[in-house]
Amino acid sequence: MKKVFKAFNWKRLLMGVFVSYLVFTFLRFLSEQVITKVLFDKVNYTDINFLNYMLDNMQYSSMTIILSSFLWFVIYSIRLLEYNQLILEENKNTEIKFLKAQINPHFVFNTLNNIYSMVYFQSDKSLTAIDKLSQIMRFTTYESQKEKIRLSDEVDYIKAYIELEELRHQENVVVDLKLELENELEEIPPYILSPLVENALKHGAVSNNEPIEIDLKVLSRKLTFKVKNTIGTQKKDSLGGIGLDNLQKRLEIHYPEKHQLKITEEENHFTAELEIDLK
Repeated sequence: MKKVFKAFNWKRLLMGVFVSYLVFTFLRFLSEQVITKVLFDKVNYTDINFLNYMLDNMQYSSMTIILSSFLWFVIYSIRLLEYNQLILEENKNTEIKFLKAQINPHFVFNTLNNIYSMVYFQSDKSLTAIDKLSQIMRFTTYESQKEKIRLSDEVDYIKAYIELEELRHQENVVVDLKLELENELEEIPPYILSPLVENALKHGAVSNNEPIEIDLKVLSRKLTFKVKNTIGTQKKDSLGGIGLDNLQKRLEIHYPEKHQLKITEEENHFTAELEIDLK
């Protein structure tokens, strides 16, 4: 965007007012004392000295200068607001891209570590895990570049992530996934739900008796997402991870004053509850 205004300067303002006064005085003298004399042999001032003429013009020019200055100030303010809005949008887009750039390598790093372990122990599921990773990478390559994606795409991404975790462990990761989606085509920003699932799978201690509970509902354009897990004896949930930190920042960007993220830790259970007004 081209620079549409210069930085405000009082000296420049006063100089502009003074120059405007001189221009007004010159034009008035030219029209009333010169042109009318040539055309009609008449003048407005027949006997007046220079000082009185300048003072008289100060009175007449004041209204014109005030109105023109007010008009300039209005135009300046409009352009300043437009410029500031553009800067805010650019900063917002830059921050979102930066946060996404943090999310993708973080996920890939964890997943590759998982596959490395499987290959190291010569698991027959390693090829399946690589295939799952390739599916997820297609999602991160194409869908993550969009501002919003379908809710169903984010859900499929979460399911694939869970399947990768199940393939990594000798025993299946026990996840109780409940979905109640009034409209699967509802659009949300990518990676708005998955960090909570990733956090639970990373820090949770799972068993048949105490599975990781994931409950997603979208009713009347209100999204509620709850993830609950048991904290392992040598694990600790926190908001210090890249994924959850970024989730909070992106929620503030995409849903200002229209979301609520509640994190609770009671006894040995960790619960994350997210509510978003999609209207």
